[in-house]
Amino acid sequence: MSFTPVQRAYRCFTLEVVLILEFTPVSSKLELWSETESKLQTKQSANRELRLEEVRNRERDQERGNGSSQCNETEDDEHEFFDAMEDGVSNTDDKSSFIIKVPVNRKNKLKRGESSDESEGEIVTETQQVTFIEDKGRMGGAEGSDAGGSRTHSPTADRATAPTKIWPHVSKVQNSTVDGRPRRTRVPDKPNYPLSLWSIMKNCIGKELSKIPIPVNFSEPLSMLQRLVEDYEYSCILDEAAQFTDPAHQLAYVAAFTVSSYSTTACRTTKPFNPLLGETYECDRTSDLGWRAISEQVSHHPPMLAQFCEGVSGWQCWQEFTMTSKFRGKYLQVIPLGDASCMFTASGNKYTWRKVTTTVHNIIVGKLWVDNHGDMDIVGESGPAAGYVAHLKYLPYSYFSKDTQRKVTGVVKDPNGVPRYVLQGYWDSRVEVAPVTSASADNTVCKTGKFVVAWERVSAPADSDKWYNFTILAAQLNESEPDVAPSDSRRRPDQRLMEEGLWDDANTEKLRLEEKQRAKRRELEAAAEAAAARGLPAPPAPRPVWFTREAVAAPGSPHLQHLYNDRYWDCKARQDWALCPDIF
Repeated sequence: MSFTPVQRAYRCFTLEVVLILEFTPVSSKLELWSETESKLQTKQSANRELRLEEVRNRERDQERGNGSSQCNETEDDEHEFFDAMEDGVSNTDDKSSFIIKVPVNRKNKLKRGESSDESEGEIVTETQQVTFIEDKGRMGGAEGSDAGGSRTHSPTADRATAPTKIWPHVSKVQNSTVDGRPRRTRVPDKPNYPLSLWSIMKNCIGKELSKIPIPVNFSEPLSMLQRLVEDYEYSCILDEAAQFTDPAHQLAYVAAFTVSSYSTTACRTTKPFNPLLGETYECDRTSDLGWRAISEQVSHHPPMLAQFCEGVSGWQCWQEFTMTSKFRGKYLQVIPLGDASCMFTASGNKYTWRKVTTTVHNIIVGKLWVDNHGDMDIVGESGPAAGYVAHLKYLPYSYFSKDTQRKVTGVVKDPNGVPRYVLQGYWDSRVEVAPVTSASADNTVCKTGKFVVAWERVSAPADSDKWYNFTILAAQLNESEPDVAPSDSRRRPDQRLMEEGLWDDANTEKLRLEEKQRAKRRELEAAAEAAAARGLPAPPAPRPVWFTREAVAAPGSPHLQHLYNDRYWDCKARQDWALCPDIF
């Protein structure tokens, strides 16, 4: 195994520390450890330029090679990188093989004398390191099983007899119109309003992100309701997944779809507007993209939105998005808490997952940059897909390996724990999938068929760095449309003023809207106190209009979730907005 200069220096220094401490009296260890820390800091400082040079070389290689970074702006040379060791990925340069740490459920035998049931043991989850090797001699063999029970699978063998339409990406759409005019393909340029983010955030360390009043200078002219609609930019992946009859194959493409939703975050470091309670957003692209979505801010404390999207090709997606955040000065972490689901109407296959952590670095000094990291389990909950699981690992940014920047690996397992598909790629560029041609639940080495591209990012417009690094879809989300609800984000005045470049007016309007919302909440609290003093029930709190909180019988974890009540599009057809609150 070969090591980089940084790794060799780190390992030699660690060995030096261990040997010194081993033969040092206890009374002197604290003092020696302090000196050791100082020495470590000196070595880290001395190696800083070497590390940065290695990173620069890797970034140049990536841009010339797989193009995993497609931002129009170059990465800042003074990154404070996310220091995390590589976990679960091979360092080898052989691109036809890689290693994944796969969760494995094992049954512990009960000790003699302990009570037992039919399971005869407790199920515990462990991790097992599995190596996947591309089998050059068996590319796309017929589906079946060999004498040893290993699976072989052909990706082309499980298409539905009546294929669904695969709708184009927004960049390929021609003659798309809104209100009789062509849809726009950009927004006005971002004006230059210099303001230090640290001057705003320094008094907010330890506070919840959603409760921090931030001026529009650090926002983008979209609300969080609109930003989440960008998840469906690559909805064509779901159109294709709807054709597959094999749940493992379908789940592999659903996994690729979940990765694609992070493709814009590499370049987007600005913050979307926090929606007001009762704010909504509709996006009807049925005629050109094959889907439509409706979202609503259903709670203010804690902030929570609900969303429902349906595709013409036979899929539905919904999610309840809320989050917690950690701000510790140098970085900000956003940790999603709500679940997202996708169901294919023809088969009844339903899959559920939770998004991974997003970290924004260099809050104090340097150029902001974003990393997505963590584990994601996409669980089949109903239909023939029940029991299937896709385990994805988003590797944290690391300068210890050139292969881990923005990398994602994953494996799809059937209900028996047998790997069926593997995924590899980068969350900002592309994902490839391959069938596992030889595997069992306990194998540590598996063979795969040929990798095919399940998703590849479409480059943003060349000058998008001048207008918030928006994609074409993002630029169209806030375009004015007739007949939308009075509570629609397009009608929000502070956001519209910001898009037009009038940031001072936008900040004034933002304060007015927030104070109006606070005043309404104070009125409700005063009415509740007055009713309690008279022994009367409190007046009902505002409820969501287009979503209803219902019990969801998820396997092993029943819970309450806001689900779409199927009323919005009918009310829009009648232009009946009597239930919409006055929030603007």
